[in-house]
Amino acid sequence: MNTAKSPAFIDFEASSLDLIASYPIEVGLCLPDGTLHSWLIHPHVLWKDWSESAERIHGISRETLEREGVPVSEVAQQLNDLLDGHVFCDAWTFDSFWLHRLFRAANLQPRFQLESISLLLTAAEVKVWSATRQQVIQRLSLPIHRAANDALILRETWCELATPPLGNSSDPGCSQLA
Repeated sequence: MNTAKSPAFIDFEASSLDLIASYPIEVGLCLPDGTLHSWLIHPHVLWKDWSESAERIHGISRETLEREGVPVSEVAQQLNDLLDGHVFCDAWTFDSFWLHRLFRAANLQPRFQLESISLLLTAAEVKVWSATRQQVIQRLSLPIHRAANDALILRETWCELATPPLGNSSDPGCSQLA
């Protein structure tokens, strides 16, 4: 199910992968025009979970979040200000949990619907998604496991798969990776 226009993509980094205790520590967006946004999230007072192995992966310390993080209410409001309709992620189970946790702590409801990127892909595209994503990561030379970078990687992978051969893209917002 390819669309003519690039959708918005979202990614979260979290305190751990524990789907009971974890919470979002960073959220990144890649909007349809390719604009990136990212926020470190100041831990809500009730959020105590922390995984040092997760910290080694994303490189964000809890001290950094406490010092530089944006309050949950402000992050949730900014997401609502920037997003509407369907927003796509690649780890729906985790991302929907962290989105819900963020908005619940902010006492807000999202004005957008989180969806799995698989809804945008044909069966053939699903089969080549992982390999294409790895090629995009190599081409972009971006560190992974940072939310804005990962959202951009999602977008560029989708664009590469959605772009017809010979670069005749129906979406002028998709960059052509050389």
